[in-house]
Amino acid sequence: MSKPTRAVLIVLAVIVIVAAGGWLSRGTVLNAAADEVIKKFQAATCEQLKAQKDEPPSMMKKAAVWLLHAEPQARVAFIDKIAAPVLNKMIECGMAP
Repeated sequence: MSKPTRAVLIVLAVIVIVAAGGWLSRGTVLNAAADEVIKKFQAATCEQLKAQKDEPPSMMKKAAVWLLHAEPQARVAFIDKIAAPVLNKMIECGMAP
């Protein structure tokens, strides 16, 4: 499956989950997304993170941001999970005060 096709399917899945209102499914998707963000920050070098900062957002990232805007409770849970590991890495890399 090509990357664009996979991205479109992921976006559609997120939309279906949100439309269905399934908190269990939504929580599973958000936990998986949070785990991916944490893995990305822990595995990347500071140079890689700085380079990725300037890249345009992927379709999957746009869908995730849309979901976090649409669901305040989901946003709080997501931020609570990723805040410490992401901010620690950003401080190590000189990307945050």
